[in-house]
Amino acid sequence: MDAYLLDWINLLLRFAHVITGIAWIGASFYFVFLDLSLKPPTDPVLKDKGVDGELWAVHGGGFYNPQKYLVAPKSLPEHLHWFIWESYTTWLTGFALFTVLYLFNASTFLVDRNVFDWSAQAAVVAALAFLVAGWIVYDAICRLFGQRQRGDLIVGVLVFVYVVAASWLACRLFAGRAAFLIVGAMLATAMSANVLFWIIPGQRKVIAQMRAGQPVDPVHGQRGKQRSLHNTYFTLPVLVTMISNHYGWLYQGAHSWLVLVLLMLAAALVRHSFVARHKALVLQQPVPWGYAAAGVLLMLAVGVALKPAPPAAAAASRPAQLADVKAIVEQRCVSCHNAQVQQKNVALHTDALIRQHAQAMYQQVVVLKLMPLANATQMTDDERLVVKRWFDAGARPD
Repeated sequence: MDAYLLDWINLLLRFAHVITGIAWIGASFYFVFLDLSLKPPTDPVLKDKGVDGELWAVHGGGFYNPQKYLVAPKSLPEHLHWFIWESYTTWLTGFALFTVLYLFNASTFLVDRNVFDWSAQAAVVAALAFLVAGWIVYDAICRLFGQRQRGDLIVGVLVFVYVVAASWLACRLFAGRAAFLIVGAMLATAMSANVLFWIIPGQRKVIAQMRAGQPVDPVHGQRGKQRSLHNTYFTLPVLVTMISNHYGWLYQGAHSWLVLVLLMLAAALVRHSFVARHKALVLQQPVPWGYAAAGVLLMLAVGVALKPAPPAAAAASRPAQLADVKAIVEQRCVSCHNAQVQQKNVALHTDALIRQHAQAMYQQVVVLKLMPLANATQMTDDERLVVKRWFDAGARPD
């Protein structure tokens, strides 16, 4: 496929994915807040109607009074809004983007032969298997342990253990950038599957029972609430993995799987702080900001642990010349950035072009460590330091 056309498809799919993701996450966060903020009604009329909880809120110049019925209202309303496509379109656009960027370019984005030497076709099959297996294992854990005493704790521990194992395995099979994304996509797939296989079907069964004049089984609402709560805890860890591909220094170390696990755990702690805050405000208890603080401290600890060692004084002080940088570019970069092949419309085969793209080289090679892509040409930290010294000195020619 033409590289320019592929870039446009990538852009449009990414744009659509972000838009639908905002819609889904926004709805999810709002309903979790709403569910945890409802107070039992005091009005006898509301109690008689079957209202279990209500909330008064002000927004946009008006007052709102959302009410929740457990298990269901006595009669179905004429207009019933379903929150369905926010989830489905987020997953569909995300999978399409994953296909265009990673699966169609598996030899470049999925395979790092220094991590695991296998074919692009095998890597594609394994990536898809991660998504499927993630849902099967997670769903099995919920089915087997979710209804037991202290089931939520057991499910949480087992899901965490599985995510740790999946992170370890992914970082030993795929290129670092892809490994982080695949683990996030695995969780995102479970989130959307929760909506597809449990939340929406449960709601449809409740409506069918009401229309048939049968008693409404409360188990459908209980299961839907359980899976919705799981989804809200998955959200921030998924977002961490999605933005990680912009920072090569996150996934290039020997213990990248541990970095991934700690970042997702920190994100989950931050999310839990907001869930706990909703409950605390209703109960008029102190807000437990300790969870958020723990998540932030954990991220800071990862940042400190990943901080590169300072260069030797002699190396740091020696000025770098264009000739030094050109030697590195010819060995590590020119295979993808030359007169014939100009990835991202960047060519680096002449002195003038190297100087022209000095700013981009510094950003991609030194700051973000995104290039070379998946470090396929094995650029060393010392070589990155040469580029840094040359740029800091003004990126001047010899």
